[in-house]
Amino acid sequence: MRVLTFLAALSLGTTSALAAEEPSGCDKFKWPIERDRAALTAPDRAKLASGSEQAALPSSAITLELVAPADAKLPSPPERAPKDGTFAGFTSIKTAKAGLYTISLSSGAWVDVVQDGHFLKPVAFSGATDCDGIRKTMKYELSAQPVVLQISGARENSLSIAILPAQ
Repeated sequence: MRVLTFLAALSLGTTSALAAEEPSGCDKFKWPIERDRAALTAPDRAKLASGSEQAALPSSAITLELVAPADAKLPSPPERAPKDGTFAGFTSIKTAKAGLYTISLSSGAWVDVVQDGHFLKPVAFSGATDCDGIRKTMKYELSAQPVVLQISGARENSLSIAILPAQ
């Protein structure tokens, strides 16, 4: 019985420690998020179906409709395999102006940014829970080439995305 009590206490401590690692609150992001958060919550966000193509980087946030991963037909297999019961989707952008951009999401999901057939790695990442309208933001150095933005592992069938020049 003591062993079971000890194991139960140990697992609670581990769960609490893992939860403590996740920052909570809008003030816990590593850089200012007000502009990204305002874009993600603006009422005039364009709604896009998964697989849609945009002529250029959007000037405001979009809401991307997502589908089951098997139906998403992502152009590249995601770097992280999506869990069962999650949603995925993508949008392609024909032309991008070179520069440093923030890509922010309204809720949690895995993001793959693909240019010239290569997965780009973010140069910076920040995320926090319990901040209405924004869950994570990443900075990517984009070149002046087409971009594919892939979302996978989302818990809901749509999410808002803001792609804005970094400040």
